[in-house]
Amino acid sequence: MIRRPPRSTLSSSSAASDVYKRQTLQTVERPKWLLNEILRIGKSAIISFPNFGHWLCRAQILFKGKMPVTSDLKLAWYDTQNIHLCTIRDFNNLILELNLQIDKKFGINKKKVLSFPFNLFSLNIFASHAVFVVSKKN
Repeated sequence: MIRRPPRSTLSSSSAASDVYKRQTLQTVERPKWLLNEILRIGKSAIISFPNFGHWLCRAQILFKGKMPVTSDLKLAWYDTQNIHLCTIRDFNNLILELNLQIDKKFGINKKKVLSFPFNLFSLNIFASHAVFVVSKKN
């Protein structure tokens, strides 16, 4: 979804103000390219994705020896559209590699929104999903 400025402020050079990419970044073939394109047309991007670093995913891999199936990740690996599985730390590193800026980041689990703004380790362990607001560096 793209949110544009009011019609009266649009010009031929107007970019979208925000671009939302919900639960699909991990399903596209070229996520790095997609992030760059999103920020080419928008000033910021709101990206959400499932966190495969969540403790329940880790436990299922460790104790069952197979890809996780949870209440949030309902499909087996062969039925899912996910082709690029990542953790919050992986995505954070990608944003740094692309020389982009993280404006906000938080996690979500079944009970609440989690915010550990300076502690990536805790966010990676306890959030089943992540939401990042990213933009180009000034």
